[in-house]
Amino acid sequence: MSSPTPLLHLLREDLDVVVSQDPSVTSRWEALGHSGLSAVWAHRVAHRLYHGRMPTAARTLARFSRRRTGVEIHPGAVLGRRVFIDHGTSVVVGQTATVGDDVTIYQQVTLGAVGWWSDNARPAGERRHPAIGNGVILGANATVLGPVTIGDRALIGAMATVTEDIGPGARVYAPRSVVRDGPSPAAVPDGAPPAAPEAATALDPVRLLASAGSW
Repeated sequence: MSSPTPLLHLLREDLDVVVSQDPSVTSRWEALGHSGLSAVWAHRVAHRLYHGRMPTAARTLARFSRRRTGVEIHPGAVLGRRVFIDHGTSVVVGQTATVGDDVTIYQQVTLGAVGWWSDNARPAGERRHPAIGNGVILGANATVLGPVTIGDRALIGAMATVTEDIGPGARVYAPRSVVRDGPSPAAVPDGAPPAAPEAATALDPVRLLASAGSW
């Protein structure tokens, strides 16, 4: 079994992946202000506190991170190396979720459970949240629920909802929006000025002045 990667090495990789994958970031110094990076770094520490029998400190750090970054990651969740959270607002990662290496997570992604009505009946310690493979991309507002497995290099598109296992390299897309033509504008007879709305006529300054002169 390989030894755990040192924390400082993980943090350095997290910093470098922000610089390499976010075109709006031009340097390591600028990357330090990236909200996704702050969320990942806070989780790295909170996760160690959680498994070091300091759950209260871990939850306190996770709660502070959520308020500052908009990203909610339970201290018990497992994040792999070089996880990149872009934008990050409203990202939720549940307690028993596992996220592989080189995963990209966009805003409003949920890696959640099905619900208490189902999860309370599971045996103690059983996984309730998704397992995300290496190199997976989770598009904006993608939702993955339950103890499902997402295979390596899969892509879960924006707005997609997943409740079953997805194989390696698969592509999951939400239905596209339906676009319909709007009604045609009413034709205006040649030489006739367009009719003014009643509200505009009532507020016509010339008519208002004429009315004032009759007081």
